[in-house]
Amino acid sequence: MSTTEAQDTTKSETTPVGEDSAVKSRKDRPTGSTHFGDADWDEERPDEIGDATWGEVAKACCVHDAKEWGKIFVGACAALFFLYFFLVSLELMGSAAKVLGGCKAGGLMSDDTNPVAGLVIGELATALIQSSSTTTSIIVSLVGAEAISVNTGIYLVMGANIGTSVTNTIVSMGQMADGAQLERAFAGATVHDIFNLLSVAILFPLEIISHYLYHLTKAMLPDNVKDGEAWSGPIKKIVSPLSDKIIKSNKDVIKDIATGKVESCDAYYPVLCLDGIEDYKHCASKCDKDAGEEVGVDCGRVGLITCDKNTGCPAFFQNGANLHDDSISGGVCLVLSLFLLIVCLMGLVNVLQRGLAGMSTRII
Repeated sequence: MSTTEAQDTTKSETTPVGEDSAVKSRKDRPTGSTHFGDADWDEERPDEIGDATWGEVAKACCVHDAKEWGKIFVGACAALFFLYFFLVSLELMGSAAKVLGGCKAGGLMSDDTNPVAGLVIGELATALIQSSSTTTSIIVSLVGAEAISVNTGIYLVMGANIGTSVTNTIVSMGQMADGAQLERAFAGATVHDIFNLLSVAILFPLEIISHYLYHLTKAMLPDNVKDGEAWSGPIKKIVSPLSDKIIKSNKDVIKDIATGKVESCDAYYPVLCLDGIEDYKHCASKCDKDAGEEVGVDCGRVGLITCDKNTGCPAFFQNGANLHDDSISGGVCLVLSLFLLIVCLMGLVNVLQRGLAGMSTRII
């Protein structure tokens, strides 16, 4: 054996196959894992995938050289980037849907009818504004204002659980470019839909018969609740500062129409900012009627799009806008959010596929 051949043999014995950048097949790796970009990527069959040991899992996850750790870091940053803007697009879609369907949703929730009607109203209201959390918070406000009964509120919340299934179906449509991925995504969305439907199918008749949820919530109610108490989730705190700079919906419009405080959205138009200055103080601050303050003199008036105390007025807010102008802004934001959602979803799936297509094929 020549000296060169001996060196090559020694190198192949001392260097792990998994660390050789020239390896392009799972058959040449000690773990037998498939990596993105392998020559036999599409040739692997389920019966060829063996179970990974804990040692292999630890090695595949934690044993990397500097170049591989750099790729992992870049992939993690890319995944967080797409995930953040994916959540922003969902928040933006919800705000745009509230602007487009806020008036109709408020009119729907003003009806205090039988349980089945309450269930359907909850579904329609959530489908219109694309946010079950917003529907639920409005229902809670209506119950607190004694505009609807607690029992009707329970049926509305059940309907909101079904109505929110529309969102995951929209998200699954982001995989339309790949038939196989669309099939899996739509199947996952359908699982969520079936779970919500079955939960309501079981709990709805039980509530009608026994009113157990009403009695349970009554028993859980604290003795004292302070005015203005609210809870804001951490995800909303992260994505809202950016989405509120684009568009921010006015939830008071839906609540006021539902409680009968105003008859229609026309009462909020045209939008009026004091001295033509577009900020929260001059546009969205509420008048104190007890102190004799008047709209246009002491305070401004906003419609379906409002301003935020911290971020100010969003990009789609316009002084002097009418209902038609705000509806157009909501439609533009809805299209923008759908485009951003699809792009971020495709990017997130691609990044995760590249990063997890190795040992994960043998773990899952």
